[in-house]
Amino acid sequence: MSVGFATVLAMRFLHTSDWHLGRSLHRADLRAAQAGFLDHLVEVTRAERVDAVLVAGDIYDRAIPPVDAVALQEDALARLRAAGARVILISGNHDSARRLGVNSALIDASGVHLRTRTAGLAEPVLLPDSGGEVAVYGVPYLEPALAGQEVAEAGQEAALAGQETAEAGPRTHESVLRAAVRRIRASALRRGTARTIVMAHAWVAGGASAEERQRDAERGRSDSERDISVGGIGYVPASLFDGFSYVALGHLHGRRTLAENVRYSGSPLPYSFSEKDHRKGTWLVEVGLDGQASAAWVPAPVHRRLTVMRGRLDDLLTSREHDEHEGDFAAVTLTDTARPEGAMDRLRARFPHILTLEFKPEGVTPDGRSYGQKVRGRDDLAVASEFVRHVRNTEASRPELELLEAAFAAARDGAER
Repeated sequence: MSVGFATVLAMRFLHTSDWHLGRSLHRADLRAAQAGFLDHLVEVTRAERVDAVLVAGDIYDRAIPPVDAVALQEDALARLRAAGARVILISGNHDSARRLGVNSALIDASGVHLRTRTAGLAEPVLLPDSGGEVAVYGVPYLEPALAGQEVAEAGQEAALAGQETAEAGPRTHESVLRAAVRRIRASALRRGTARTIVMAHAWVAGGASAEERQRDAERGRSDSERDISVGGIGYVPASLFDGFSYVALGHLHGRRTLAENVRYSGSPLPYSFSEKDHRKGTWLVEVGLDGQASAAWVPAPVHRRLTVMRGRLDDLLTSREHDEHEGDFAAVTLTDTARPEGAMDRLRARFPHILTLEFKPEGVTPDGRSYGQKVRGRDDLAVASEFVRHVRNTEASRPELELLEAAFAAARDGAER
């Protein structure tokens, strides 16, 4: 495959992030889908003669990933190197920075560069070409309470050396990242590097005002992203990265362009039904000798579509309009006035990949009372029968009430003995 860039004297990068290896979707195994994406990434790297692959954090879905996820990552890195690209990874808020970055100094020599420690964020990976060097700075996810002290101490050391101005005040996501970017700018200035790329795992928003940035940030959220806000405000302004050739961001799961040179690639797979309309893929980026970047979108293969359906059970089972969704991962909401028996099994006969099932009967007004209010002054049988009505939206039958009454009697008898 070829995207068709015309530039010859330019360095090429693939920008990807948020692999979340080891993650499932409502217990559906995604290992085959993740392996398929990594196969695609290697193919694009080889076909487009990519110089470096930038992975902007959340390589794994949790701090201690399963063994098969580690094996998948190891195999992908080896194949990307064999395809001719260097690989630069930063840790995200789902990763264990220490575990992901183990032996990073030794691995550097292989052309795979793990940037997981705040102390080294101002030490770039240097990629040479005919115009000199492109400096790639990797900023791992910076948790203010943990990384703030280390970033601040490094800034104070630089200030004592006359290289920077030390920053005072409370540590927030913005202040810690701002201090990190200040260190990067100072490093690039000392090196005389005109072409600089920054990788960061953070919640970055555009907009001129704080209100606009808040709205912009909220629009980019997904149900599958872990909240990294502190005090309700965790985003930083995109203007923080002004002047860099390209900024490869990770954390948000939808692709986003905050500026021509500031982008999120998003996750390669949808990890929640809120992402069902996302277009997944990677950015193929070219940085010319003048330091200007251009980007083209490379769609990722679709393992299985996500669809959300709502309606009565009989309609969902018989309507021809749902034919195209029979092979999708499905989230279904039933609106029947009474909960149908065996609904999940009946739906699975037509939609074998149904993952979630909710019951929201039409015409039912939610009861705003607390559970304490609902059960106060009522005996066990009344509470249990009300629970049946709440779950099913039909009253418990006489045989059901007799069964419940017998169960309570047996429980009381057992407690007395």
